[in-house]
Amino acid sequence: MRIDLHTHSRASDGTQAPEELVRAAGAAGLDVVAITDHDTADGWAEAAAAASEIGIGLVRGMEISTRHEGHGVHLLAYLPDPTYEPLVAELDRILEGRSARLPAMLARLRELGIDIDDEDVRRVAGDTVSTGRPHVADALVDLGVVGDRTEAFRRFLSAGRPAYANRYAAPLEKMLRLVGEAGGVSVIAHPWGRHGRQEPGEASLAALADAGLSGLEVDHQDHDAEARELLRGMARNLDLVVTGSSDHHGTGKVDHELGCNTTAPEELDRLLDLAARAAARSGRTTPTVVGG
Repeated sequence: MRIDLHTHSRASDGTQAPEELVRAAGAAGLDVVAITDHDTADGWAEAAAAASEIGIGLVRGMEISTRHEGHGVHLLAYLPDPTYEPLVAELDRILEGRSARLPAMLARLRELGIDIDDEDVRRVAGDTVSTGRPHVADALVDLGVVGDRTEAFRRFLSAGRPAYANRYAAPLEKMLRLVGEAGGVSVIAHPWGRHGRQEPGEASLAALADAGLSGLEVDHQDHDAEARELLRGMARNLDLVVTGSSDHHGTGKVDHELGCNTTAPEELDRLLDLAARAAARSGRTTPTVVGG
């Protein structure tokens, strides 16, 4: 069984509609795929309809922007009730932060002599509710300033680059609590991939496990063999679920093809068992796995 638990559609910064993403996952030979758009459940209904039609398993989730010990951490939340009001309020605040920093980024790009405005970003972003740096990157590609998203981030949009602007991200421990209250489970995405640091370490992860963390995304393109081995050992020591995934964005990310990393079936079973327990504790109506 081939399982990919981290993908993005056009509901955030992927380049495929949710239905197209699910169909592509089936064509790639996946048995189960998760849709995990940034800070939104907007693609869930369309993805679920496609999964039911073609008979592929679909785990509904989202990738939430959080902050911990002064650094950004992306949290994969699986199967929470998306109508839980405190979770909705925090997601809305995160999305507002994404939108609010766009004018600052565009102004800094114009100061660098690049003729770009809101309309250029809207043209490539479409109707997504989660407008962010990838859409600015796509606009720069569309304008011929850079060749691809990777170049846009490297030259302009990554932290420390001339067009970067900070934004709100939820405190990680607060978000762990909210996801649990919504009946979902949480996995840290590419924990050592974003800044090339071996943080959080085992002591920090132990504290996060006590706060409600269920797993670590170990097998990811941003982790080399050594990082994977170390993270797998920490997960084993802390009894955390180990996941693997593509972090697929369609054509928005190179070398992240669907199924390039996968999750073991027994690890998915563990994750779903924890989700069922969380749902029971919360007393809320939570999504189930579709199809498969």
